[in-house]
Amino acid sequence: MRPAIQILVTIFLVLSVSQARCDVYRWTDENGVRHFSNVGSPYGKKATQMRESVNSAPKISDKSNFLVTKVFDGDTVQVQGQDLEFRVRMVAIDAPETGGSKNKGQPYSQKAKKILTQLIQGKKVRLKQYGTDRYNRILAEIFSQDININLAMVRQGLAEVYRGRLPENFDPGPYKKAEADVRRRRAGIWSLGKAYKSPKTWRKENPR
Repeated sequence: MRPAIQILVTIFLVLSVSQARCDVYRWTDENGVRHFSNVGSPYGKKATQMRESVNSAPKISDKSNFLVTKVFDGDTVQVQGQDLEFRVRMVAIDAPETGGSKNKGQPYSQKAKKILTQLIQGKKVRLKQYGTDRYNRILAEIFSQDININLAMVRQGLAEVYRGRLPENFDPGPYKKAEADVRRRRAGIWSLGKAYKSPKTWRKENPR
């Protein structure tokens, strides 16, 4: 198998999921280094978009290290590694929405982003992948020094357990237990009491 074809096959296996179509972008930087990404090229560089359909994809290896290059909010980050750059949506959790140009955002949204940034920004992490979401982001648990960061955000009261469909091979038990514990302590988002609103509900009321 030619090297170029072998690289493409590897990329599609890593980024795609069962019965899904994934967008992959390819570009070459000023040093002649070829890059692949599922979120487009950085800094406005021109990229060639490719689409591929596959029947299955293995999980990203737990031993693979990725550098967290950006934290978008309390449950979404961007990472680099294995010649890839892509966004990760932290599976099983839902942090308060930061809003946008039209919306102020939810209480604790900036704190959730700040804490997540402190935990993993600029650090090497491991990913346990559970496919991709409808926005083509990798769904994964993030581990830093053997700490489950997804679970840590729930335990600190900075995210709730995701109130939607979870991957079939995912065990939500530890997350639900952590949420029940932190709700009893009324920490973080749960200190808001009746004023608390699920991010899922907030998104429906404040479409972008």
